[in-house]
Amino acid sequence: MRLPVGPVLPYANTMADCFFCAIADGSAGVNLLVSGGGVVAFRDINPQAPTHVLVIPVAHYPDVAGLGAAEPEVLAELVRVAQQIADAEAGGEFRLVFNTGAGVGQSVFHVHGHVLAGRGFGWPPG
Repeated sequence: MRLPVGPVLPYANTMADCFFCAIADGSAGVNLLVSGGGVVAFRDINPQAPTHVLVIPVAHYPDVAGLGAAEPEVLAELVRVAQQIADAEAGGEFRLVFNTGAGVGQSVFHVHGHVLAGRGFGWPPG
């Protein structure tokens, strides 16, 4: 699947030592599924489902609450892109997961939504 790709916008809100910032600005050499506007998307290197894509804002925010407070329109764009990926790969059904804090599994402190699809999921999660 390849969604429309546009230019990655330059943002002042980046961190030199953040790998996801390097992905977002194109310097990490990661194959992007979506690029343009305020978000980029790429496949997770350790997939937990047949579709496991990370959608991240280009601007650096450590967690989803910070992104939502500062740039709610970018958070909305992130959700729209998650839906586009699920539509293209999994008939529109997906789980969107944000981990906020090391104690619940956040290991990269650049907000990212995990788009998980393509298999059944149990409840409760975790």
